[in-house]
Parts: sequence; structure tokens; C-alpha cells
Amino acid sequence: MKQFLVALLTLVGTAISYAQQSSITYKVLTNVSYTSKTDSYARERLKVDIYYPENKQDCPVVVWFHGGGLTGGQKELPAQLKNRGMVVVGVNYRLLPKVSIVECIDDAAEAVAWVFKHGREYNGSPRKVFVSGHSAGGYLTMMLGLDKKWLAKYEVDADSIRGLIPFSGQTITHFAHRDMIGRGNLQPSVDEYAPLYWVRKMVAPLILITGDREQELFGRYEENAYLWRMMRLCGNENVYLYELDGFNHGDMAQPAYHILWNHIKQILNGK
Repeated sequence: MKQFLVALLTLVGTAISYAQQSSITYKVLTNVSYTSKTDSYARERLKVDIYYPENKQDCPVVVWFHGGGLTGGQKELPAQLKNRGMVVVGVNYRLLPKVSIVECIDDAAEAVAWVFKHGREYNGSPRKVFVSGHSAGGYLTMMLGLDKKWLAKYEVDADSIRGLIPFSGQTITHFAHRDMIGRGNLQPSVDEYAPLYWVRKMVAPLILITGDREQELFGRYEENAYLWRMMRLCGNENVYLYELDGFNHGDMAQPAYHILWNHIKQILNGK
């Protein structure tokens, strides 16, 4: 009888939650500038698209960085993040080799800082900002969360991010930057442009998700596993590692959204 009541209450709670979500209406704004930079490439590129609830306030915010190896790609609002009572901000940043890795990461930091400062205008909460992205976007997510100087430049504490959720992000120095300085994919390095370089105990919850180690890009699972291990050795218990068996680098994003959403709920519920 007790198990029946628990199941019934769970179903009722799920139904109420679904009804609440379905009553929310959303709006999309495109090509909103987030930068104070004035060069022509920055004015062209440094814009965001915003998907936000019109009739719900104090919402979680997901800042989403697109993939493309830091050399390509366009801002996006993933369908899997919509209709969940969240604000979603899809970010464009300047691309290598037109700019350096420094300018690329700085653009990402400026975008996140802009969200912290302007999120309330779109019914988002600055206390519920999550950062995520796939591939190159995952790399940028980790760099901003682990190396605090990037966001500090814009007067934001990286540890105020509620969660870092990179999808198949590079944890060593990004291959596009290595290519620019004459190193290949099989010449790994860990320097100031590697998330691994900035391992530390106190950091926002870090949820590392990759595809199958046998189907991923060069050692991508192993890179993330090593970062997970080093974070744990530092005493950080808010780091998680998921390997999605049977999914390659591109395919892994689909099931990863489910992990992202579950962790957002758990973090906001204090679990």
C-alpha cells in the first residue's frame, strides 16, 4: 500500500509539473549584441539568441556554446532545452584563426558576464546560471569555470555559476590552438589554455559527458576521465563523469541533454 501511494504521489507530481510547464509561453530574440568591443569582426559575430519564458520569472538560465572546433559553427538554441521553464542563450564567439585563442575565450567570458548582468531582463535568475556546450563549446565551458581570470575581467566570480556541463569538451590544450602553433592532434599539451591546467577543489559542480571511448575523437573520453580523477584527488566531490556507450562525438549530444536536465534539477533542488 505504501509503495502504491508513493507511486501515485510521484505520478501526481509529474502531472502537475507537466501542466505548469505547458502553461508557460516563450519568446525568441535573435542577434542581440553582448559586447563592448568595436572591431568589425566583433560587431558582426558577438551576438546571442535568447529563448525565454514570457510569463514565468526567476528561471534557470543555460548559456549554450556551439561546437565547430573553435574554427566554425553558429549560435544555436537546442530544441532539447526548450519548453522546460528555462532561459536559453545561444552564443556566437569569434573564431580561430581569425583571432587568437585568447580572444576566443575572452568573447565567451564576456557573453557569460552579459547573461549575469542582463538575465533578469529575460526572466532569468543570476543565481541559476548554468554553462554548457558541445565539443568546442564544452572546452569553453570548462575554461571559464576553472580558470577564474576570464570572468573576473568582467567582474563575475566563476564560482557563482551553478553548474558546468560540457559535452565532449577538450580538457587538454585545444587542438585548433595547437594547430595554429604547429602541433598536431597527436601532440597533446597541457598549458594555460587547457582546462586540466586549472584543476582546483572549489569550483561549480562539473558534469563531464563524453561519447564511447572507442568512437570519440582522439582520447576525448580519457581526457575527461583524467580531469575527473584530478578533481577528485583535489577533494572536489561535485564532479561527475559519464561515458555514453555506443555514441560517437556527434551523436552523444542527444542523450547528453537528458543528463544535463537531470543535473540542473538536482542542483536547484539542493541534491
